[in-house]
Amino acid sequence: MLTKTVLIIQARMGSSRLPGKVLMPLGDRCVLDYVVSRCRLVKGVSEVVVATSVRESDQAIVDWCASRGVACFRGPEEDVLARYLQCAVHYEADYVIRVTSDCPFIDYELGNVMMAEMAKSPADLTNLTGGITIGLPMELISVRALQYIDRHGKEPRHREHVTYYAYEYPEQFQAVKIPVPKELHAPQLRITLDTIEDYEMLKRVASHFAGNPTIPSRDVIRYLLAHEDVAAINAHVRQKPVIEERL
Repeated sequence: MLTKTVLIIQARMGSSRLPGKVLMPLGDRCVLDYVVSRCRLVKGVSEVVVATSVRESDQAIVDWCASRGVACFRGPEEDVLARYLQCAVHYEADYVIRVTSDCPFIDYELGNVMMAEMAKSPADLTNLTGGITIGLPMELISVRALQYIDRHGKEPRHREHVTYYAYEYPEQFQAVKIPVPKELHAPQLRITLDTIEDYEMLKRVASHFAGNPTIPSRDVIRYLLAHEDVAAINAHVRQKPVIEERL
């Protein structure tokens, strides 16, 4: 087991394409509830924390967390890297799992694999190989690596997307390579929430698996591959560049 790993879910209400998306209803709960429930299944994590901003509109997220006993941290809105690092230091973490709140079917099983592999071969971060469906992956990175990125990553893209610097300069970091299982590789699918079309598709998935917000991600993929009409709802949506992400 790693010394202390904190799973941090970045969340805010001010999404440009779908404001308030993280608290939108999904099944019998909301999107953020799905994310938190699944993240709590990652073994060996000391704490699951929702990291939101100090912006007044994000008080709704703070209130939601308080009403459900979910740890919450507030930091800068625009500088997401600083928000993560401040949260990690506050919880005295050695490693951080990064999760975005717009992925209600995030793959906690892959998170378990990351934790196990990093424990066997400690490194700066994990590196998934082989491709994975949009909306499923987590990222595991050491706080020491985050501090390095904070010192060297000065461009807006480095501050907005927490680990972008590490992918831009991979030679500066030691990575544990983790092959993605074939059943998670379906690049034509979007299992994430960024537009109203994404929301309509995710509602269909949640309805099909009613009462089971922690259904394995691989089962969600199987369902979408078997129901092309559902997958087609948001098939035309294009992913925003990561440098614009500020959840």
